[in-house]
Amino acid sequence: MIEIKHLLAIVDAYRAATGVEDTTVSHRVFDDSKKIDAMRRGGDITLGRFNSAVLWFSENWPEGAEWPLAIARPATTAPQNEAAE
Repeated sequence: MIEIKHLLAIVDAYRAATGVEDTTVSHRVFDDSKKIDAMRRGGDITLGRFNSAVLWFSENWPEGAEWPLAIARPATTAPQNEAAE
């Protein structure tokens, strides 16, 4: 089962790869600079927000950074190719 601790592991790996603070990541992902801190202190989020966050990380993962191995990475939405002329 995937839990908040798994999302926080993704957050930690992203932070390690980018060098940004929790507040910055939280703002980028949730448009709320305090949400990750709240989760670290035991707060919860809805399933929809959780899934959106994991997808955001997958689609915005830093090139060359390793995704946490114990956590399944969702497929990203590939950009649409323009039709050949």
